[in-house]
Amino acid sequence: MVKKYNALVVGSSGIIGSALVETLAADPDWDVCAIRRTPVAGVEPLDLDLADAQSTADVLAGAGAITHVFYAALAQGDSLAEEEQINTLMLRNLLDGLEAAGAPLQRVVLYQGAKVYGVHLDKARAPFYEDAPRFLGPNFYYTQQDLLTERAERDIFSWSILRPDVVVGATVGNPMNIVMVMGVFAALSKARGLPLRFPGSWVTWNQVFAQITDAHWLARASIWAALADGARNEAFNLVGEPFRWERIWRVVADEFAMDVDVPQPMILSMIMPALAAEWDALADQHRLQTLPYDSLVGWAFGDFVFNCEFDMVSDMGKIRRAGFTEPADNEGAIRRALLTLRQRKILP
Repeated sequence: MVKKYNALVVGSSGIIGSALVETLAADPDWDVCAIRRTPVAGVEPLDLDLADAQSTADVLAGAGAITHVFYAALAQGDSLAEEEQINTLMLRNLLDGLEAAGAPLQRVVLYQGAKVYGVHLDKARAPFYEDAPRFLGPNFYYTQQDLLTERAERDIFSWSILRPDVVVGATVGNPMNIVMVMGVFAALSKARGLPLRFPGSWVTWNQVFAQITDAHWLARASIWAALADGARNEAFNLVGEPFRWERIWRVVADEFAMDVDVPQPMILSMIMPALAAEWDALADQHRLQTLPYDSLVGWAFGDFVFNCEFDMVSDMGKIRRAGFTEPADNEGAIRRALLTLRQRKILP
């Protein structure tokens, strides 16, 4: 059977990319290849280093007729300037390689986050709208978008940008997976016979709004963004309805059959690494997969999310008006991710 579209997923082992690969691989219209190896059947893995222009060009020369790119790669840097430099270079090398290979590229779907609205700098004013002005200073989201705009004008292909926030999925080893933060924290609390206490600030617990994006919902929106005329050369927020952590934390407690007590603010990145031996014992008891504790959870990410004392609300009007109207399910996303992690023997 001849497929209609040929997708290249960049960053396929991440929380966004893994859900993308699964969703695309199950769609009969798509043929899928992915940068980084993936266990999904029927997906061709490409082994290349995006920071190396020649390696990228060499591999893409034999990658086939790529029609759509889903770009979810992220390289960390020691500074915002370094982060901007390396992430923009990686995208440029990819586009150069596809151009050299003569790929019939139709659209690139790029992923950004709330950092585009300056949440990493200080308190940001919500709600966040896609036409908000940029902030001064290095930000690789800006330079990547500028690069896509420039290349699209020259090379005919179009682009679409999706802006999720706190993506929820069942991947392991990703430092920005809040479900793993909550799941491991809950499991260790239960093992000590403790109720579940929110480890962030009281303000965050019950006074400010937060938001999440289900990874598989994002994958379905990505297919829409790759094909819809209304998504051509546009950026869209993609988040679930706003909530307060008090409600979501009770969902986690319910999944672990725990009581919820009042918050106990703490610095997770300072406290939780010391509990490695307790986690190892819990893993042995429940015959969990043996994964290094220090790479299991991004505690610093939990510190940021659970102590964000200002509303995180992205307006969703634009994408709905453009045609993507599938509703989100915040609580269902949390429950499904926790269930999957248990089925995979990652969480007890």
